[in-house]
Amino acid sequence: MTEPTELSPAEEASERALTAVREAIEKSNSFKLEAGAGAGKTYSLVKALQFLIKREGERLPRLNQRIACITFTNVAKEEIKARTDRSPLIHCDTIHAFCWSVISGFQSQLRVHLQELEGWSSDPWEERLKEAGGPGSRRIEYSLGYRGITDEAISIHHNDVLPLTIRLLGYEKFRNIFRYRYPVILIDEYQDTNADWIAAIREHFFGKGGPPLFGFFGDHWQKIYGDGCGELVDTTITEIGKQANFRSASAVVDCLNRMRPELKQFVLDPDVRGEVRIFHTNEWPGIRLKGPHYGGDLPDDAANNTISEVKSRLTKAGWDLSAERTKILMLTHRALGKQQGYSSLASVFRDNNSFTKKEQAHIAFFVDHLEPACRAFAAKRYGEMFAALGASKSYLLKAADKKDWSDSMTRLLEIRQTGTVADVVAHLREFRIPRLADAVEKIELRLETFDPSDGEEMPRSLMEVRKLHDIPYQEIISVTNYLEGHSPFETKHGVKGAEFENVLVIVGRGWNKYNFGKMLENVPKQDTLSEKDRATFENNRNLFYVACSRPKRRLALLFTQQLSPGALNTVESWFEKQNIESVVE
Repeated sequence: MTEPTELSPAEEASERALTAVREAIEKSNSFKLEAGAGAGKTYSLVKALQFLIKREGERLPRLNQRIACITFTNVAKEEIKARTDRSPLIHCDTIHAFCWSVISGFQSQLRVHLQELEGWSSDPWEERLKEAGGPGSRRIEYSLGYRGITDEAISIHHNDVLPLTIRLLGYEKFRNIFRYRYPVILIDEYQDTNADWIAAIREHFFGKGGPPLFGFFGDHWQKIYGDGCGELVDTTITEIGKQANFRSASAVVDCLNRMRPELKQFVLDPDVRGEVRIFHTNEWPGIRLKGPHYGGDLPDDAANNTISEVKSRLTKAGWDLSAERTKILMLTHRALGKQQGYSSLASVFRDNNSFTKKEQAHIAFFVDHLEPACRAFAAKRYGEMFAALGASKSYLLKAADKKDWSDSMTRLLEIRQTGTVADVVAHLREFRIPRLADAVEKIELRLETFDPSDGEEMPRSLMEVRKLHDIPYQEIISVTNYLEGHSPFETKHGVKGAEFENVLVIVGRGWNKYNFGKMLENVPKQDTLSEKDRATFENNRNLFYVACSRPKRRLALLFTQQLSPGALNTVESWFEKQNIESVVE
């Protein structure tokens, strides 16, 4: 007879959370599963879906109902579909695709509310709508994600989908259809889900009785996207904490628990200790950088020398610093551009978050759409190319289409390698294969038509675009590679959700909206901060937490910025004094 296998502390914690989820579902109670880094959130979500499939597999099809699972990325969508055997009972999709599937049939209401949306009530779209005689009976469609008007249809922008959904939720008839069609809705990465959409869901469904039952899976400490709702607190939903960590060794989890004692985690194997090492540069004798964004950080040469020294110490201590074993996360901006290959780009924008957080329209289009499309075209993955551009289907309908796309994209690949940003923009504006994003085209038109002879000073945003035009496009490729592979925030390919054997985090200044030293200093007084300062504190804390929670076995941090006594006290309380050492190089 086989002896029952004893569960690890992490497995026991996971089972407790799953039991609580099943109980909430059985009682028809909406719930929130708060799962810290490494807790296996997706595993819990899949288990909840499998439980629902087994429980409702016969009843829901008879009623023409399905379970909705809303994901933050297409990658997560495909993973969840695969792990639920692509059950037809589950409608799993990203929030924009899901919402469009729900609202697309309400054409008359869409035509009314379309004109209320930001952007449609201003030039050029207001004029275009007037010229077209208003929406009329035109079909509202969402395919490429670009705004456009033809005799038959009006195409809406990607950013129009959620505001339109929110407006339709104001109709009782729509809500009733929504309730009936999806009696259960599970939301992955709830903290990053659009705040306005979550607010509408709360307003219209929370505490009202009946379906839908909502299940929120996420971690508000990992909210690092600008428009996400962050922490979801509501007395009408059941709160469940998943106190497991299947990723990290004990030494790392101990630090995370000291950062976040309210959600203590249990490790998979208590016998695997791991390692934590902290390096600071407070004793460096030279003159540090000045200014609001860089003040207190090491000059470039000193920072690079210090990084080299820390790497040397870690190597001597047995660390394998190869790319396969160790990830270097740089929460510093000063020396980053040079190291990653976009040093000129970093000087274009006064607010460097404009490009590192893709808040500037050109950068967002290049990084999120154009570069993935170019890579897909080069690999002959044409469906993936159109998906990157926001299309729901291929537009290669005839031989002429294929030739036009092939010619334009082939030339574009060449320009990317040797030309400037202006060269790429000019090519896209001339051939419109692919089209520039509406927001980018609007800026280009403003720059093109700006007349300095009117005596008006050129706005800073336009001056930055003019400077951007002169940058080699290769730097756009470099910043894309950085954001997709080296940034601890922002993209679906970043390190959020990823894990590595070892992680070295380099913490410094240079981000307009991030000052980790100040965040550490404010830890003891976080509850007394103003609303604005609290929001800034949480943004910094969350990014820091995400970075520190990536390693499986070893974590090291290097602070190139000078730490105040208060900040150093927090470092000592989180990481323990015996793990901290000074480095001067």
